[in-house]
Amino acid sequence: MEELRDRVERFVRAHELIPPGGEVTCLVSGGADSTCLWHALRRLGYDVSAVHVHHGVRGADADADAKHCADAFGAETVHVEPATTEAAMRDLRYAATAGFGPRATGHTASDQIETVLYRIVSSGSTRGIRVRRDDGVVRPLLDLTREETSAYCAAHGLAVRTDATNPETARGLIRDEILPLLRRLHPGTDANLRALGEERSRLPRALEASLVDLLASRAGTKAADLGNGVRAVREYETLRLEGTVEWGPWTLETERDDLDVRARRPGDHLAGRRKKVQDLFVDAKVPRAEREAWPVVVCGDEVVVVPGIADAPGWAGVVTARRVAR
Repeated sequence: MEELRDRVERFVRAHELIPPGGEVTCLVSGGADSTCLWHALRRLGYDVSAVHVHHGVRGADADADAKHCADAFGAETVHVEPATTEAAMRDLRYAATAGFGPRATGHTASDQIETVLYRIVSSGSTRGIRVRRDDGVVRPLLDLTREETSAYCAAHGLAVRTDATNPETARGLIRDEILPLLRRLHPGTDANLRALGEERSRLPRALEASLVDLLASRAGTKAADLGNGVRAVREYETLRLEGTVEWGPWTLETERDDLDVRARRPGDHLAGRRKKVQDLFVDAKVPRAEREAWPVVVCGDEVVVVPGIADAPGWAGVVTARRVAR
């Protein structure tokens, strides 16, 4: 089971969820997932505490869950008013534990699969469970399956509680009936649903809307201001970006649309001249440590501008370059 903890640690580090050895409060229910979370993070050297939210439903079973969490994890129990939906109970849990500092939940890849499937049919969205919520709650187990957390608890002799109401919920229906059918339909069901739920970088909504309008326009030529000195220009079937390029300490600007910026390559020489870019650096007394990060402007395969040093014949003034000392 050390391999499983190593996976958790790699996931935590890759997403910077908890500082090494840092404090974290696990939201525990007594089930295998939150039990695995609490135990694995402790074994990994984090300063772990626990809190259990008692929703005031399920009567004696809920009372037994709270007692188990207090005995097994030293969890503090927080009582909240009963709620009628899973979403409402989730919101209550997060609101009631907001004062407990950095928090973590035991959501797994299995939860991710079920969430993505539910959102596809309920709202047409493929948005999955986020690794980190806006309120700072983190999910260190999103790379593990429910079967793996159960196996971990069994291997370590950790007692777990089972929520008897789970099969009656929408998630229980997905887990027990719908997913087994989909797996019969295609063996890649789980992997494909997980991939749909992965977080991806998105453009700001206003910028995205500008680009959509630009691409949908029937005008032969149309431009859109994307902010920060950048414009998108569509000419019939071609879309290009114009404006400012940031390269390290350099800011490069041009009105031409056929130029690219890259690092120097061995053998580069200025267009129309035999002198190599490397020799231009030497003549300009550019420190060796700065040469690899120095930008060069190219048109096709030809170097036309070495900012701050030289322009190819006929290229003077085409590119405006500013360098800020750092």
